[in-house]
Amino acid sequence: MLAQHTLKSLTRAVGVGLHSGQRVELTLRPAPVDTGIVFRRVDLAEPVDIPVSAEAVVDTRLASTIGRGDVRVLTVEHLMSACAGLGVDNLYVDITAEEVPILDGSAASFVYLLSSAGLERQPAPRRFVRVTDAIEVREGQGADEKWARLMPYEGFRLSFEIDFDHPAVDATGQRVMFDLADGSYARDIARARTFGFTRDVEALRSKGLALGGGLDNAIVMDDYRVLNADGLRYDDEFVKHKILDAMGDLYLLGHPLLAAYSAFRSGHALNNRLLRALLARRDAWEWVSFEDEQRAPRGFAQPAMAW
Repeated sequence: MLAQHTLKSLTRAVGVGLHSGQRVELTLRPAPVDTGIVFRRVDLAEPVDIPVSAEAVVDTRLASTIGRGDVRVLTVEHLMSACAGLGVDNLYVDITAEEVPILDGSAASFVYLLSSAGLERQPAPRRFVRVTDAIEVREGQGADEKWARLMPYEGFRLSFEIDFDHPAVDATGQRVMFDLADGSYARDIARARTFGFTRDVEALRSKGLALGGGLDNAIVMDDYRVLNADGLRYDDEFVKHKILDAMGDLYLLGHPLLAAYSAFRSGHALNNRLLRALLARRDAWEWVSFEDEQRAPRGFAQPAMAW
């Protein structure tokens, strides 16, 4: 049986929120079968649980934010990406502020936290959403066009293309494909950092955003070049971070996908629209589990070995 997994033990981290600048403590704890991933605001007088789902996403400006009533958790996509890449199904995420810590701006620190806690096999089958018909969402026209698509595929493959008019970005790879069957998430994707431009910082901070951002947790560029002294981690780090984000956004479905995702200039908003469009087309997907692990698509078996 291809089984669900949770953590063997709890693990903790402390950092700041990218947008809020607030200090935040994060505790990742094991969760029972069929719990899913649940964010818990433990800083409130009455702790509030927010289970992840496509419908729980309440804001997609610069990050994926989930909420329940008036309570929110911002910037969940990097942790969700690490959970998707390593095959974590059930997890409690205790958080002492409204934003997940940005740590180094990638998913690598979350991969480390999850792998240091270890994964534990659970006595229940993993449930996949298998896409059976094409789903696509688009917005804009011409130079402003963006789109994202899910196609039937017996596995999980992502391809992404970016289009930035910037010398530092133009000099790198702007199109990448990652297939869970052939690649290592921890090696190939997880270390790609978020990025931004100095010209946007003042505008963002005037809106109360990017208050915790800096050279230690993002790739920062002026009008011509990357300002980080250590340069890029991958030759195509910009577009790989978009793959990282997409994996986290798509895992907000609450279950792993069997599908091929492709996108052009997509972001958190369009990725969430894509999930909602999929759910609205009940004839375009089906539930599937694998009683024989050997029959599961490559890349999903033995997720504990992903790092």
